[in-house]
Amino acid sequence: MMNTITGVLTAIVTPFTADGDYCEQAMRQQIQRQLAAGNGIFCGGTNGEFFVLNEQEKLAVTATCVEEVAGKAPLVAHVGEISTRETIRLGKQVARLGVDAVSVITPYFVPLKQEELIAHYEAVADALEVPVFLYNIPARTGNTLQPQTVRKLAAHPNIVGIKDSAGSYESLSGFLQAAQGTENFSVLNGPDSLIHQGFVDGCAACISGLANVAPKEINAIWARFNDGDIEGSRRAQENVTGLRTDLYSVAFSPAAVKKAVALMGYDVGESRYAVRFSAEEEQRIRQIVNQYTR
Repeated sequence: MMNTITGVLTAIVTPFTADGDYCEQAMRQQIQRQLAAGNGIFCGGTNGEFFVLNEQEKLAVTATCVEEVAGKAPLVAHVGEISTRETIRLGKQVARLGVDAVSVITPYFVPLKQEELIAHYEAVADALEVPVFLYNIPARTGNTLQPQTVRKLAAHPNIVGIKDSAGSYESLSGFLQAAQGTENFSVLNGPDSLIHQGFVDGCAACISGLANVAPKEINAIWARFNDGDIEGSRRAQENVTGLRTDLYSVAFSPAAVKKAVALMGYDVGESRYAVRFSAEEEQRIRQIVNQYTR
């Protein structure tokens, strides 16, 4: 049985070269930034632009992370595809690379009933030898995992938790309530605005996109909470919430996060999808980063 994953995992960006290819060297640099701040790694997720990576790139990203993390911190890889068959196929390949667990997004584009989502996840969990986290992000997929569905799936011996990125306290609370009394099942918080409250209410860990921009500031929320400094954790959250509000007023994640990292001087390249920043927007992002990070 996998040890419970705790603390901060950074939903790490996938760096690209000037030609738009995956850049392993820059990825290693970003992983080291996060490890130095005390954070684990969540690779191939939304902030990692999985939706524009081909299969070989997804595997290359994961392999780099496995080598660079080398057991020093938790490492979770995202493997969710639209079909159950492709999710299992990719999941088996990723599992062989040596990650601690995989995260499986709900199938996207096609609307599914709750019983269909249960069948999908049970088939994936049955087929994979690596522990499985559910991944709820309905704004991007169109499919929402309901708390009662999650409670049923929590009974599966190979489903170890859920990453909730619905964005609301109501959603997070629903999953925390659903997880009460279940063994070996963790709730991981996705929204950067709810990290502190998630820990207070019982989340084991958070998956943070903003940790790419502010690794120490995000980690402080967890570190202070874990040390019993609840007020200090709350203050750290206020700083992060300000960063989130201001940065996402310019552009949404993941493009805003990657652009901020690039403007901090790290050569992570541009996002692959069709997003553009004006000179004024770039200057505003620089100001925001300088205001909230050290």
